[in-house]
Amino acid sequence: MFNGSTYRRCKCTEPKLDANGQPILNANGTPKVRELGSACPQLKKRDHGSWYYYLNLPDGPGGERRRPRKGGFATSKKAQEAAQKLWDEAAGGIDVDSKETVAAYLNRWLDKRVDLKRSTREGYRDTIDRVLIPTLGHLAMRELRERHIQEMFKQIWEYNKVKEANRIAAQQAKAECDDAYRAWKQAPLPRPPHLRQRWNAAKAALKEARARPRQDTGPATQKRFKDTLASALGDAVTEKLIPENWAKSVTLPKYERPEALVWTEERIARWRLTGEKPSPVMVWTPSLTGEFLDAAVQHPMYIMWHLMVFRAPRRGEATGLPWTEVDMTHGTARIVEQLSVNNAYEVWEDTPKSRAGRRSLTLDHATFALLKALRDVQTAQRDEWEQKHRDNPDTYGPYVHSGKVFTQADGSPWNPINVSQNFERFVKRLGLPPIRLHDLRHCAASLSLAAGLSMKAIQALLGHSSYQLTADTYTSLMPQFEQAAANATVDLVPRHHAVEPPTPEEPLAAAPVAEEEPAVELGETAPEASGPGQGSESHLHLVHPSAA
Repeated sequence: MFNGSTYRRCKCTEPKLDANGQPILNANGTPKVRELGSACPQLKKRDHGSWYYYLNLPDGPGGERRRPRKGGFATSKKAQEAAQKLWDEAAGGIDVDSKETVAAYLNRWLDKRVDLKRSTREGYRDTIDRVLIPTLGHLAMRELRERHIQEMFKQIWEYNKVKEANRIAAQQAKAECDDAYRAWKQAPLPRPPHLRQRWNAAKAALKEARARPRQDTGPATQKRFKDTLASALGDAVTEKLIPENWAKSVTLPKYERPEALVWTEERIARWRLTGEKPSPVMVWTPSLTGEFLDAAVQHPMYIMWHLMVFRAPRRGEATGLPWTEVDMTHGTARIVEQLSVNNAYEVWEDTPKSRAGRRSLTLDHATFALLKALRDVQTAQRDEWEQKHRDNPDTYGPYVHSGKVFTQADGSPWNPINVSQNFERFVKRLGLPPIRLHDLRHCAASLSLAAGLSMKAIQALLGHSSYQLTADTYTSLMPQFEQAAANATVDLVPRHHAVEPPTPEEPLAAAPVAEEEPAVELGETAPEASGPGQGSESHLHLVHPSAA
């Protein structure tokens, strides 16, 4: 049983009187008042006032008295139940006297998390400042409950409806702008002024419509908000600041990882018709991958993309790869660091995503040959840039000795965001079905599976700490594998009138790229091609060092 009591009081007031029984006045001449509290004669009525409790908790540090009290209960029983609950929490070590707000706690929690990587910390900071503090920050940690967090997400869902209306309005404004432009363009000369005025007004309306928020806060983002808060509240439970992690019981829309799909001919046809991707995560077939690589031979980022297609480093791992971790004797690349970037384009060096991300990649013979040639090209670029700097130091700054494998003309490493942007623009210019730069890892996993690698080997290639993650996310089977699996059961059953399997179509020949051989681009004598219809790297008759 708790040590304390319950009592009833109200908010009724009466004038304050001086020693002579005269009202005490405020500076503006109005009488001062005081609450009657437990002395109100109206408390004899059952529906007047409310019930309160107070507790006599053990004294705090330095002998500080701890007498928490709270009111607003409809009955004495409810006040007693609340008092007993608070007493039990205090007996269990919960700091029931804490006045710390959610905002103050979240900031304190993030400050002590010195174990976080910078990218993770910045993500937490953004969620705390932009979402959690504006909606929950005013509450005391002792008052925070599940219903408050659930209400926060209800507001997000309501705002998503506003964003959906904004998207529809932007689409309508775009259609009106296109119509106005066509009407002006197709009008005979001299064009009527009102058509130009209509087009200008439509462009202004479109600009205004696109300025409104249109991007949904989807299930994945909502889950990230919840996970951030749950992590913070988990530490608050450990500190005995709150009795339980209220975020864990919050209900959100179901989130499932997007399924990686292959760009089959049917999906490509549908995409060309509607412009819609079947899934956020798409994978090229080997023929599409070859078409991309053949077209990208002359691109400054070709060798980096080639490495990503076949050896699957992440974007930051590729841009952050130093020459010191590339063994040109044994043909391996050691992933020990990466370049991270935030939305402000700030770049910094960091460790790989996980312990499993620190791995050694064995280079295929084509990638090895390209890297060997790239080293010579970088030396020539450095000499050329330093000469430009000597001739015109105001225009050309000093050469940056970054030591990275993939660099710009001045030696500085590529910004990871720029690599993604260049990739997306190049794919769009080629007219290939779109994938993200990160999806090249999916391509590498699928190609490795096609080549007969085990799932465990693919896990090591990708640098995953979880075998299940590799199996569930990164192994989009090629259509021919699915067809082989489907035919396998039919082939087991002997039939007198079996249906003959269809003759496979002739594979598409790769476009000739003799004029785009890397050897010519790299300033070397171009060797003869080993045969027609082969990829550009097949034109390099180079031997892997392990075979030397």
